[in-house]
Amino acid sequence: MESLILLSIIAGAFSIAFAGVLAVSVLRHPRGNEKMRSIADAIHEGAMAYLNRQSKTVAVFVALIAVILYYAIGSPTAIGFVVGAIFSAIAGYIGMNISIRANVRTAEAARTGIKEALSVAFRGGAVSGLSVVGLGLLGVSLFYYVYRDPVQIIGFGFGASLISLFARVGGGIYTKAADVGADLVGKVEAGIPEDDPRNPAVIADNVGDNVGDCAGMGADLFETYAVTLIAAMLLGSIVFKDAVYVVYPLVLGALAIFASVAGTFFVRLGKSQNIMHALYKGAIASGLFSAVGFYYITGYLGLEMNLFYASLVGLAITVVLIVITEYYTSTERGPVQSIAKASQTGPGTNIITGLAVGLQSTALPVLVIVAAMLASYHFGGVYGIAIAAVAMLSTTGMIVAIDSYGPITDNAGGIAEMSKLPQNVRDITDELDAVGNTTKAVTKGYAIGSAALAALALFASYVHEVGITVFSINHPLVLAGLFLGGMVPFLFSAYAMRAVGRAAFEVVEEVRRQFREIKGIMEGTAKPEYGKCVDIVTKAALREMTIPAIIAIASPLVVGFVLGPLALGGFLVGIIVTGLLLAIQMTTGGASWDNAKKYIETGHFGGKKSLAHTAAVVGDTVGDPFKDTAGPALNALIKVINTLALIFAAAIAAHGGLLVF
Repeated sequence: MESLILLSIIAGAFSIAFAGVLAVSVLRHPRGNEKMRSIADAIHEGAMAYLNRQSKTVAVFVALIAVILYYAIGSPTAIGFVVGAIFSAIAGYIGMNISIRANVRTAEAARTGIKEALSVAFRGGAVSGLSVVGLGLLGVSLFYYVYRDPVQIIGFGFGASLISLFARVGGGIYTKAADVGADLVGKVEAGIPEDDPRNPAVIADNVGDNVGDCAGMGADLFETYAVTLIAAMLLGSIVFKDAVYVVYPLVLGALAIFASVAGTFFVRLGKSQNIMHALYKGAIASGLFSAVGFYYITGYLGLEMNLFYASLVGLAITVVLIVITEYYTSTERGPVQSIAKASQTGPGTNIITGLAVGLQSTALPVLVIVAAMLASYHFGGVYGIAIAAVAMLSTTGMIVAIDSYGPITDNAGGIAEMSKLPQNVRDITDELDAVGNTTKAVTKGYAIGSAALAALALFASYVHEVGITVFSINHPLVLAGLFLGGMVPFLFSAYAMRAVGRAAFEVVEEVRRQFREIKGIMEGTAKPEYGKCVDIVTKAALREMTIPAIIAIASPLVVGFVLGPLALGGFLVGIIVTGLLLAIQMTTGGASWDNAKKYIETGHFGGKKSLAHTAAVVGDTVGDPFKDTAGPALNALIKVINTLALIFAAAIAAHGGLLVF
C-alpha cells in the first residue's frame, strides 16, 4: 500500500509540474501592441484586486470555523479544513492568474492564425485543469499518508467545499452584475457592441469572466474532485475494512492524471478546422487512456473486475452528459434555435421558451444519473457508486482545461474588439469564443452530474456514520427533513439572484451617469471611468456572498441538532434532489438563452439591429445569473452541506435531537 500512496503523491506533483511547464510556454508568447497590453493590464489589475479582497474576507470565516472544528471535533479535522481551504484557493488563483495572462496572448496569436490561437488558449486552460487535479490528489494523498484514516481527511474536503462556495457565489455575483449592467445600457440603450471600449462596464465585464468562470470553476471542481475521493475512500474503509479499497480511488486518480496529460497532446485542429472536435479529441483520448489504466490496475490489485465496470459507468456518464448539454446549448441545435425564433415576437415569448427549454433539459441528465447509479450499484454496491463518481471526475484535468478555454477566448475577443484589431483577427477570436460559450455550458453540466454522484457517496457515508440503515419515508422527522432540504436550494438561489439584481442596478445607474455626464464618450474622444464599475461589483460581490454562505453552514447543523439524525438524513436527500434539478435547469437554460442571442447576432431573424435581438438580450440578461451565479453555486451548496453533516455525524447521533417521535 505504501508504494501506491506514494504513486498518488508523485502523480499529483507531476500534474502541478506539467502545468508549470505549460504556463511557461504560454507566457513566452508576445502580448501584442501597447493598446492590447494596456487593456490586458486593466483586466489583470481588476481581477487580482477582487481576488485579494475576497481572500481577506473568506480568511475570517476560515479562521472562525477552524477554531470551532478544533474544539468540537479535533485537530486533524481543523488542520485538514484549513489546508483544504488554502489548496482550493490556490487552485482558483492559478486558474485565474494564467487566464488573465493567456487572453491577450491568444488575441495576438490570432494574428497568425486560428491554429496558433487555439493552442495558446487551450494550454492556458490546461494549466488550470492540471493544477486542480494535481492539488486535489496531492492534498488527499498526503493527508492519508500521514493519518492512514479517511475520517481524518473529511476536514480537507469541507475546507475545499467552503472556498468553492465563496468563489462560486462571489465570483458569480461579480461577473453577472457587470455583464447585465454592460448589456442593458451598452447594447440595448446605447446600441454599441458588447466589448466596445466606450462602455464604462466593459473592463468589469471582462474581469468577471475570469473571477466567475476560471477562479470559480477551478475551486468548484477542485472540491468536487477532493470530496469524491474522500467519500470513496471512506466507503472503502467502512464497507470492506481493507486498505486496498481505500487506496484504490487514489490510484485511479493517479492513472487518470497521466492519461489527461497525454490527452493534451491530442488537442489539434484537423482538416475540417472544427474547434469543438479538436477539444473533444483531447477529452476522448484522456477517457480512453484512463479506461485502459483502470483495467490493468484493478487486475494488478486483485480486485473484482466489477469495480472496473463501475469505473466504466463513470466514464460513460461524462460522455453522455456532454452530448446532452451540447444538444440543449449549441447554436446548431433545435432548443437554442427555438428560443431565437420565439424572440421575433418580443421578450415575453423569449422568456417563456427559454424557461421551457431549461425545465425540459432536466429530464435526460436525471435519467442518465439514475441509470448510472443503478448500474454502478449493481457492479459494486454503494462503493461501486463512489467508484463511478471517482472515474467520472478522473478526467477533471481535461474538463477544466476545456472550460477555462472559454473565458480566455472570451477575453481575447474583447481585447481584439477594444484594440480595434483587423477584422480577420476578430473573426478568429469570435470563432474561438463561439465554441467557448458551449464548452462552458458543457463543463457546468459535467460539474453538476459529478456533484450529484459525489453527494450520493457522501450521503451513504453519513448513513454508515450515524448507524441508521433505514430512513422510513413515513417517519415525520424524515418527511420534515425532506421538505426542509428541498426548500434550501430555492432559498439559496433567491439570495444569489437578488444579489445580482441589486449589484446590476448599481452598475446600470453608474453607466448611465457616465454616458450622461462625461461628454465625448460616445464619440470616442473621452475615456470612461472603468474603475468605478469594477469597484461597485467588487464591493457588491463581497457584501452579498455572506448570507448564502451562512445558509449553507448553519442549515445542516440546525436541522441535525434540533431534529436529529433522521431528519438530517431526509434533509440531505432533499438537498440533493432539488439542488440537482434546479442547477441543471438554471445552467442549461441560461446557456441556451445566451447562445440564442449569439445565434441571432450571426444574422438570423434580422441580426443585431432587430426586435428579435433586443428580446434575446433581455432573455440573456435573465439567463446570466441563472447559468453563472445561482446554478453553479448549487454544486458547492450540495457538497458543503453533505460534508458538514458527515463531519458532525457522530456528535449529532450522540445528541439525538431535541424533538423525539
